[in-house]
Amino acid sequence: MIWNFCQIMKEARIGSRCSFGQNCQVGAGVVIGNNVKVQNNVSIYGGTEIEDDVFLGPSCVLTNVKNPRSQVQRRSLYEKTLIRRGATVGANATIVCGVTLGQYCFIGAGAVVIHSVPDYALILGNPGRMVGWMSRHGHRLVSPDRDGVMQCPESGFRYKEVQPGVVRCLDLPEDDPLPSELAVGRRSYEEFKSAVNDPISA
Repeated sequence: MIWNFCQIMKEARIGSRCSFGQNCQVGAGVVIGNNVKVQNNVSIYGGTEIEDDVFLGPSCVLTNVKNPRSQVQRRSLYEKTLIRRGATVGANATIVCGVTLGQYCFIGAGAVVIHSVPDYALILGNPGRMVGWMSRHGHRLVSPDRDGVMQCPESGFRYKEVQPGVVRCLDLPEDDPLPSELAVGRRSYEEFKSAVNDPISA
């Protein structure tokens, strides 16, 4: 679905089941996977690759040159940004080019990302700093048990930091789709707040 005032360049490649809110722009050479949701006022410039199931919040910013100058033409020097499967970029966040956002990472609203981000990482602030881990369902993972296992309050899936800086889901491989019964939310985020004490929004 493509809403009004969007511009999609003919050299862009877009998968199935994607949606673009109003006033979006997709540049030449951009590659977008399946089931990607792009909210209003997002420009995706050449040099960007977006994998399946990514969410880009309203007015988030993606760049493709770190040192732009109007007098210096750098179209052949665009830096690649890779946003991996299932990642969320919150409203008004800025992603400085040349980084990789890991699978299912969560970039909080207004954060400024200048370094690559691990899978499942939660990034907040300016400059963006990692402050924890997020589940595939978008809940903060807290209170690991004696074995270091953390549980998502919505799905019940278990997660573990299997080595420093590397979190994996113990119950579903990262590349597998969600079971149909877990692919539709049935309780609001507010209902989970008491369990996760999570102040972020996207």
